[in-house]
This record gives sequence, structure tokens and C-alpha cells, in this order.
Amino acid sequence: MATNRRARFEYFIEETYEAGIVLTGTEIKSVRDGRVNLQDGFVLVRDGEAFLFNVHIAHYAQGNIHNHLETRPRKLLLHKRQIAELHAQATQRKWTIVPLRLYINEQGRAKVEIALARGKQVHDKRETIAKRESEREIRRALKRDY
Repeated sequence: MATNRRARFEYFIEETYEAGIVLTGTEIKSVRDGRVNLQDGFVLVRDGEAFLFNVHIAHYAQGNIHNHLETRPRKLLLHKRQIAELHAQATQRKWTIVPLRLYINEQGRAKVEIALARGKQVHDKRETIAKRESEREIRRALKRDY
């Protein structure tokens, strides 16, 4: 449904988790329409619960007065051990928890893939760009040879 392509450019992804997400009726309909933006999203752990912040789910066109707030905090459904592990890693190592993608699984449930991520420095980002461009050039050269 939606991917956060910027996250892989801005962060080193250390570990990923799959979490359920609590959505209202109009939110799930907008998610199924693919009207989601994960760009600025992040996860915080408060009082033993994980919440997803700054994820924009657009208003549902036929939602009228029952529509949702577009960027409200949304609760994530994880096991207590997973939440404790995420919180410990994020606070001790000063890592960030970011959403990578939001999708609908085979049972029709909305899931979000979150990751423990370590921020990249400017030189790391340049390295990533150079690596991507060199791989692209290699693919072009191989394609020309055939």
C-alpha cells in the first residue's frame, strides 16, 4: 500500500518488526485506496505502548462527518517483549524507530513494518548514492552487451 523509501536513504536499518495498527473505519478505507504517506513517521513508546506519529492518512471521500484526523497518533499492536526490546534499543543506543511500509495482509488486516534505525551521516548518504549509480551503470553495460 505505502512505502517509506526515504527511510532507507536516511537510516541504516538494523532490525525490522511487523506490527498491527489500530485504525478507524474511514482510515482503513483510505489505506485500502493507498492514500497514505509514511515520510515523516516515527514510533514512540509511552507507558508500555507503542504509538505511530506523523503518518498521514488522507480523508476518505465518502466519510462526511465521521472522517478521522489525518495525522493522529495511532496505537501499534506488538507483544510486551517486543515493545520492551524496541524501547531499550532506542533509548540505550539512541536509535530511531521508523515505519518502512504499511500494507494489508492476506487476512485483510492492516500491518506496518517498523525498523530500528541508526541515522546516516552526510558522507554515508553520498556513499549510498555513489553505490546506487555504479550498480545502475553496471546494469546498463550488461544490458548493452546482450
